[in-house]
Amino acid sequence: MQPTLPELTRVFARIGLMSFGGPAAQIALMHREIVEKHRWVDEKDYLSALSFCMLLPGPEAMQLATWIGWRSHGTRGGLIAGGLFVLPGALVVLALSAIYAAFGQVPAVAALFAGVQAAVVAVVVEALFRVARRALKTPAHRLIALGAFIGLFAFALPFPVVMLAAGLVGAAQLSAPAPGGHLALPVQTRPRSSLTTVLIWSAVWLGPLAGLLLIEGGVLAEVGLYFSKLALLTFGGAYAVLSWMVQEVVQVQGWLTTGQMMDGLGLAETTPGPLILVTEFVGFMAGWKAGGWSMALAGAAVALWMTFAPCFLWIFAGAPHIARLTSQPRLAGALAAITSAVVGVIANLSLWFALHVIFAAHFPVTAGPVALLLPDPASLRPVPLLLAMAAGYLLMRRHWPLPAVLCLAALAAAGLGTL
Repeated sequence: MQPTLPELTRVFARIGLMSFGGPAAQIALMHREIVEKHRWVDEKDYLSALSFCMLLPGPEAMQLATWIGWRSHGTRGGLIAGGLFVLPGALVVLALSAIYAAFGQVPAVAALFAGVQAAVVAVVVEALFRVARRALKTPAHRLIALGAFIGLFAFALPFPVVMLAAGLVGAAQLSAPAPGGHLALPVQTRPRSSLTTVLIWSAVWLGPLAGLLLIEGGVLAEVGLYFSKLALLTFGGAYAVLSWMVQEVVQVQGWLTTGQMMDGLGLAETTPGPLILVTEFVGFMAGWKAGGWSMALAGAAVALWMTFAPCFLWIFAGAPHIARLTSQPRLAGALAAITSAVVGVIANLSLWFALHVIFAAHFPVTAGPVALLLPDPASLRPVPLLLAMAAGYLLMRRHWPLPAVLCLAALAAAGLGTL
């Protein structure tokens, strides 16, 4: 049974408001609403489309929502479903970013966010264990994860190089049939039609970027250029690219500090929608630093556009070919290797966050190509350490909801005073 357009709109508006908890929870929510309750898509089609979305860069849950809308009502349905999946969270992140920019330096507010930073360490460690359980199934996968971690932490290799190397190794050595079935209702599409779709949506995505580069040429163009590159490399979820994002926006561009980046992640964790909405916070703060409120709003808009416009390109161009694409063993092997490398990437991110939250001072150690950042033991900050450990216990052993853990950590930090 196919939904009417008002039904599709109503259901995805509700899904967008309820999509807390990361991609696993969001995918389960859509399965319950779309497959079990409304029966708009059968199980085999849903799993096949999910496998396809996992092969793509970008937030797989948002892309799955776009596919469901596309399957029912073409491009218009895809825009409605995908847009409503993102919009509620984007509005909340925008409001929280504005509050953060206005009041983040007030001592009481700063103390709250210091607690959030400590909890974020535990959040990322939990993500590390969760992804590792799913991805590291063979010795080859574990070696790829270890290599990715060493490449990033010890040799400071660029994130794209690590992901590309993992994908090439996987395509060559780890080829295996992709999960999921084939679509029960395959769509026949002429090559010319597919090419037209690619050209139109590439222009929709990159046209504004070209305008910014030609006309503005400043921080908005830099934000657009960086997030358009990031959109091509967000395999494995937001945690996978956060390491690169920290490296770029903190160390290279100087748009945010490490603490602000962790605050942004904490804000994005508490909102509905995909975690990659943290890019909106980064764009907002980069614009705020460059030129106040108007630039902040423009920076948030540019980051959102460059993050999510390509998701529509991937779905509208690739959805008619899902059955063929998900059956390619080399593609499945590359995805498995990239997912394994993501474990190493998240391990590097976990260590980076822990070093900067739990220790106040650090020093570099270099020896040839090796470049390490080590903590000064004398600068240990006991309160963030205790808060991070408590947050980890509540998340991983007591299975508390994430928003509750973040709120408790913030209140505890404020109550304990200076960190």
